[in-house]
Amino acid sequence: MPELPEVETTRRGIAQVMTGRELVRLVVREPRLRWPVPPDLAGSLAGRTVLECGRRGKYLLLRFDHGTQIVHLGMSGSLRRVAQDEEPRRHDHVDWVFDHAILRLHDPRRFGAVLWHDATAGPIEQHPLLAHLGIEPFDPRFDGKWLHDQFRGRAAPIKQVLLAGLAVVGVGNIYASESLFRARIHPRAPAGKLSLARCVRLAQAIQATLTDALASGGSTLRDYVGAGGEPGSYFDMHAAVYERGGLPCPVCGSLIKRIVQGQRATYYCPKCQRV
Repeated sequence: MPELPEVETTRRGIAQVMTGRELVRLVVREPRLRWPVPPDLAGSLAGRTVLECGRRGKYLLLRFDHGTQIVHLGMSGSLRRVAQDEEPRRHDHVDWVFDHAILRLHDPRRFGAVLWHDATAGPIEQHPLLAHLGIEPFDPRFDGKWLHDQFRGRAAPIKQVLLAGLAVVGVGNIYASESLFRARIHPRAPAGKLSLARCVRLAQAIQATLTDALASGGSTLRDYVGAGGEPGSYFDMHAAVYERGGLPCPVCGSLIKRIVQGQRATYYCPKCQRV
């Protein structure tokens, strides 16, 4: 699934194409995504100018003067620039057509979304999909103390708490395993029992892991492509533990273990990562 680094990489790419440009038309070929595309959306956006391309968690936020379009890439979707004469492929569901460019949403599983939040409904942060998201990992307020406060009283394993996205957004399955390895924390450790010092290490590890993923241009999907059509560098080329079960730990040489938590694979070093 595209996670925060992939979505942020996409945002940076489409911002160069969209921002300050008038949308000639929105072409909806398949409205049956995770939630139906609003039937009047194309008409309400034609001729409007994209003021800003933002992001909250894994949601792209395209701001117009009368509201904000919310775009989610789903499990395996991408939003990329295509040639103006390029014929749509199967699973190419939505086009944003400008005078100088076309951006196309490709979503084979149709788990993505193209929704609308009208300005009259209040700030976009109040939308039900966004209102309960945790802090952004590069927010100035995010640090070890923030995590320590958020984890207080939580008995669930730290890996599951990170994936829930209520304490901090953007730490997907791969990035959770990698961040916990860098912080030397066992994925089954109860979140509420982590000391402040361990939370400080974890916050720093999360930021470092996501920074590396951003530098790779998106990494959680082998077939992920950015807004310009460029492939991401799949993260297992850089990962220390993810998908390396049975291989030696790059730090101590112990064999990396694989367990399943919440139906998701977790990888860790039993020697470097203590409960």
